[in-house]
Amino acid sequence: MRITSKGQVTIPVGIREKAGLLPGTEVDFELKDDSVRIVRAKAPKGETRGERAVRLLRGSGSGKMTTDEIMALTRGED
Repeated sequence: MRITSKGQVTIPVGIREKAGLLPGTEVDFELKDDSVRIVRAKAPKGETRGERAVRLLRGSGSGKMTTDEIMALTRGED
């Protein structure tokens, strides 16, 4: 396996699955002597996309539509 010119490497699917490394998983790198270890980050770094979306949208709704009306709208029902 080679490191690309951008410093990237592909973690084999079997290792990703066994370690539970899903897309978007935050990882850290630990260096010890001549070895590098990839570990799951202990806490998310910064605001996640979902948290940002909620923060930006909080308080922007009018509250005039019922849940059923919103669901009908998203489904394209008249």
